[in-house]
Amino acid sequence: MLDKSKAADIFDKIKNYSTADEVEALFYGGRSALTRFANNTIHQNVAEENYGVSVRTVFGGRTARASTNKLDDESLRRVVQASESLAKVQHPDPELLPMPASGGQKVSFPIRYFDETAAVTPEQRAEAVHKIVSIAQRHKLTTAGIFATAESIEAIFNSRSLSDWHTQTSSEISITMLAADSSGWQKANSPNVAHLDAVTLGEVAARKALESAAPREIPAGKYTVILEPAAVLDIVGFMFFDFGGLAILDQRSFLNNRVGAKIFGDNINITDDVGHPLQSGAPFDGEGIRRQRVHLVEDGIVKQLVYARATAEKMKRSEYKEKVGRIEPTGHGFPLPNEMGEAPMNIVFGVTKDPRTVEQMIASTERGVLVTRLWYIREVEPYEKILTGMTRDGTFLVEGGKVRHGVRNFRFNESLLHMLSNVQEMGTPVRASGEESFDMVVPPMKIREFNFTEVTKF
Repeated sequence: MLDKSKAADIFDKIKNYSTADEVEALFYGGRSALTRFANNTIHQNVAEENYGVSVRTVFGGRTARASTNKLDDESLRRVVQASESLAKVQHPDPELLPMPASGGQKVSFPIRYFDETAAVTPEQRAEAVHKIVSIAQRHKLTTAGIFATAESIEAIFNSRSLSDWHTQTSSEISITMLAADSSGWQKANSPNVAHLDAVTLGEVAARKALESAAPREIPAGKYTVILEPAAVLDIVGFMFFDFGGLAILDQRSFLNNRVGAKIFGDNINITDDVGHPLQSGAPFDGEGIRRQRVHLVEDGIVKQLVYARATAEKMKRSEYKEKVGRIEPTGHGFPLPNEMGEAPMNIVFGVTKDPRTVEQMIASTERGVLVTRLWYIREVEPYEKILTGMTRDGTFLVEGGKVRHGVRNFRFNESLLHMLSNVQEMGTPVRASGEESFDMVVPPMKIREFNFTEVTKF
């Protein structure tokens, strides 16, 4: 795998090839492997090792970027020339800041590289898949999914002597169990493959498929819902790009005129915390600035936004400067140049005073719907954050404190402001993974008056 010493040598060459006022290089890539299965059999094994470097150059306020995955001398020379040619024809950006000479103080950081994960073999993945398939066959189900592992690097170097380096591993298992008229699903990922339990995931997915068989139709309407963590993740993920300072400046955030206001329930507390033990990712942003822990929401009140360096400077000069709380670079910027500015990408929901398990939520529910996951989510109205989407892979009627039977899937139209103001109970936050949003640390939630608008035919 590409190491820091080799990357530093490559950057020295990039600097020598460049005539720009400033030059920056982002390194990315690694090794990945995946075993894919369907119809109760493995049908694909792939492995890849690939590294790239993205070069940004600056000439008098003009900047541009070019990338390559070829690291030989001639390819490096060409990517520098491409970046410089592009930069020279850009319009000068009067708000472009000099590259940082330091990313800030380095602090202790969780280990995110695990040798055991990096060393997983195709045979080990196949053995895990065999266990999953055995569960499916025992229950007369058909299964499909993946087992993937990877080791990756992320690094930044610039001509003002900034350098930072991050390595991590990742592993993921996703399982769908299929019956004649129902399905079940489970997914988990972790930097440490030892934290993935293929058998437990397979058994839960199978149970959901079996228990939701012969789904019955119940009318659409407002229900108490119990959202499992994956369902919570995929719906709340649609709001976090609005917590960037540039989104406020561009007037495209649902938080415009709401920073400092109470918009969620008292029990909603959210931080962005790359150092949380259940999170993943590099401790620095796209400019090399160290990521800070930011309290986004406290007791339902929007407290703080995240900022790239340039956005913080722009906000301090803006008409909104007195309305958005503390303004400072927080280490959440994307690589320059970009149009999005920044976003919190390491979301952690706070622990409630009285966490409840999903089973306890079910037991306390007279009538409601249990939702495994959501999908095909789209934004309907951005300022009230009204979203539409559908349930899938295990939707159940809860009556008298018990799961009674599977139900046909619903379409929902729901405002995140309304939803997060109506959370009655929450569980202990866990690392969750879905399909619509990036991974987060979120709890299961019991929510009143969740708005289901249509019933599907499946």
